[in-house]
Amino acid sequence: MGTILFLIGFPIIIALILLVSKEDKVRDIVVKIAAFVIAATAIVVAVQYFKSGGTTFAFHNEIVNYVMMGIEALLALYIVIIGIKHKKYLASLFAIIQTPLLIWFELTKAHGIEVQNNMYVDRLSIIMILIIGIIGSLITVYALGYMKDFQHHHSDEKDRRPWFFFVMFIFLGAMIGLVTSNNMIWMYFFWEITSLSSFWLIGFTKTKEATNNAFRALIMNLLGGLGFAVGIVILGTVFGTIELNTMIMIGSVYGDLIAIPAAFFAFAGITKAAQMPFNSWLLGAMVAPTPTSALLHSSTMVKAGVFMIIKLSPVLGMGNFAGIMTMMVGGITFLLATFAAVSQSNAKRVLAYSTIANLGLIVTCGGIGTAEAVWAGIMLIIFHAVTKSLLFLCVGTAEHNIGSRDIEDMDGLFVRMPRLAAFMMIGIAGMFLAPFGMLISKWAAMTSFVDSGNVILVGIICFGSAVTAFYWIKWMGKLSAIVANEKNIQQNVHKEEWFVQGTLVVLTILVCLIFPLVSMYMLVPYLEGVFGGLASAVLSSNNMIIMVVMLVFIILITGFCFGKSKKKIVPIYLAGVNEGDNRTYKGSMGKDVQFSLRNWHMDKYFGEKKMNLIGGILTTAMIIIGLGIMIGTLVSLLGGVA
Repeated sequence: MGTILFLIGFPIIIALILLVSKEDKVRDIVVKIAAFVIAATAIVVAVQYFKSGGTTFAFHNEIVNYVMMGIEALLALYIVIIGIKHKKYLASLFAIIQTPLLIWFELTKAHGIEVQNNMYVDRLSIIMILIIGIIGSLITVYALGYMKDFQHHHSDEKDRRPWFFFVMFIFLGAMIGLVTSNNMIWMYFFWEITSLSSFWLIGFTKTKEATNNAFRALIMNLLGGLGFAVGIVILGTVFGTIELNTMIMIGSVYGDLIAIPAAFFAFAGITKAAQMPFNSWLLGAMVAPTPTSALLHSSTMVKAGVFMIIKLSPVLGMGNFAGIMTMMVGGITFLLATFAAVSQSNAKRVLAYSTIANLGLIVTCGGIGTAEAVWAGIMLIIFHAVTKSLLFLCVGTAEHNIGSRDIEDMDGLFVRMPRLAAFMMIGIAGMFLAPFGMLISKWAAMTSFVDSGNVILVGIICFGSAVTAFYWIKWMGKLSAIVANEKNIQQNVHKEEWFVQGTLVVLTILVCLIFPLVSMYMLVPYLEGVFGGLASAVLSSNNMIIMVVMLVFIILITGFCFGKSKKKIVPIYLAGVNEGDNRTYKGSMGKDVQFSLRNWHMDKYFGEKKMNLIGGILTTAMIIIGLGIMIGTLVSLLGGVA
């Protein structure tokens, strides 16, 4: 247990040190050492608890409970004050409702509930710890160089980097606490800290736009936190427990009744995972510095939401309305967010919609709640965390060096920044091409949808996956384009950025190579513990055969592409006089015209406003129906008891 507590407490100590450290050299040393220690400790934890399957920790200490309660009250007071100050009254209202509700429950009902184990580490927790500890730490190292450039570009403003790194490390500590908590009140505590941390990071620049977007994120996550608090009260009052693993175990006993608190927990997960109609907060987070975007999208914030839903999958998969609500919200989000991504030329918004879509697919898998669906969902979490963090950091580096994050401005990046372009290509390939794991994970997801007999979901994943290839290929095409008179400018990139991006490239390839081992020794044992012996055939021989076929196909295609061609190369016809370099030509007016290609974004058909409106209406209806049925069931239950 000591290593777990260290992973929670050490980032907090480092955060306090960085808050008072003003010198760049001191900050660089502290962050690099802290990142190494956190990543190494995460690996130690993984090795330490690898064979245990699931380890519980009692950790009975009333002082800890009261300290958490006091911090919750202070944070709620802070939210109320800033909400009133900025006229964001919904934030104040949610804080006023949920925190007193939970404190009342803790001081009254909770005292009669015996908590056997406050903390719990299983193989899913280990996977999350590795993602947070390794990828999260790498992002903090990347932020050193990035934030130096950021401050240089905003030299007229106060240097607030100590606060930035303070919040980042608080974020990491809170996430470790969240994924290792078994006591739902403890999990709620860390859940709210992540919400407030994201608020601070999104609003870092303190511009009007940043402040508004930060409050949007805070309000939506506070709404989810309210659902979380209600779920805890129902779970404790009706079922006499506030332990997550106990809730899962008694699911088969109570049947559909246990779906009542599960629905509210799933709702909290939906808001945190930025599913429609709550996806706007994640899109608004793009105003923040790139390390924030990478942290929120890959290893923290949104992963907390899908972690919750994956943990609840045995209950959601019982065919109740909580599961139906969850899988339909996820499916609708996956499809429409994918379409919305097609209409975007801003690289960070493409990545944002891609993130929302992939999270939607994970949520759908959790809602189905079968062993194979959950296997696919967890694999998607792993591959998405590594690949998406790489892409966000690459876009951040490109923006600082070419002055734009627009995909249409990335022509000839192989000439200007060949290393960065290669890294970006690997990241994009990792999202949709064989033999990378996102593709095989989607295949497993589709198989689980077919097995579940849900024709709608099968259609959703087929159309959504096809559209996914469309916008990734457009991006690849821009990177590969040739532009006249461009010079290599990659010498301006900080070494920390190269190190982190290179490490993520290695991890992208590594997780692809070892994913059968991850499945065999991590996922299948976890799924067997949750679902019984049904999980042993998840990674079937058919899937392995498909993987090998795809790998061979890629090797053959690569060989053809890089082999020597005997075909004669001739200048391209440009409806004018070719200038000799195939990049410029003399137009009809005698002027030199640069040859360029532009993508068709089809915003007329798949504009984000249209997609978000349709998705918002459909998902809101599903949530209202799902929660409405659960509340009606609860009322009837309480009425029967009375």
